[in-house]
Amino acid sequence: MPAEAESGEPGTPEMPSTPGTPGDGSSDSGAGRSAGQNADQGAGQGADKGAGQDAGRSSRRPPQVTRDTARPEGGGRAAPGAAPAPARQWPLLAVLGATGLGLLIVAFDAFRVGTILIGLAVIGGAVLRWALPDVGMLAVRSRFTDMFTYGGLGAAIVLLALMAQPHAWLKLPFLDDVLHFTVQ
Repeated sequence: MPAEAESGEPGTPEMPSTPGTPGDGSSDSGAGRSAGQNADQGAGQGADKGAGQDAGRSSRRPPQVTRDTARPEGGGRAAPGAAPAPARQWPLLAVLGATGLGLLIVAFDAFRVGTILIGLAVIGGAVLRWALPDVGMLAVRSRFTDMFTYGGLGAAIVLLALMAQPHAWLKLPFLDDVLHFTVQ
């Protein structure tokens, strides 16, 4: 049995221990496996393995069942494990709290201010993702992808809130031309 399967670490393929089960190479029928899989299995037997192959692995095929997935970069806890759950996820709760406050302001009929606050909360999420090594559940993908997505969405929300009619706080002349061209 390979050393990886004995370690019991998550994500390592576990080899079946009973003889004759599919996938362990002792079954004569090979039912359920394609010809390419049988050829891959037989190619490494009795032949020298290349320098680039791991000597402990019996197959190059991925496991049939995925046990777990890797956490995104920065996806660890933002506070020690002994801290209560809300304290461990404070970056996400800060972004959600500011977004909720923005929605509450929108509900009280201050659309532009509330929407700008929502956009700034999402931009704040991008800043937290950039500045902190561990941000808990605020980390979704890689650091660059999260920063680009949060920053882009936040900037778009803020710009749209500033350009909302009537009485836009930010006026872009070419947008008036585009609007008049489409209405005519």
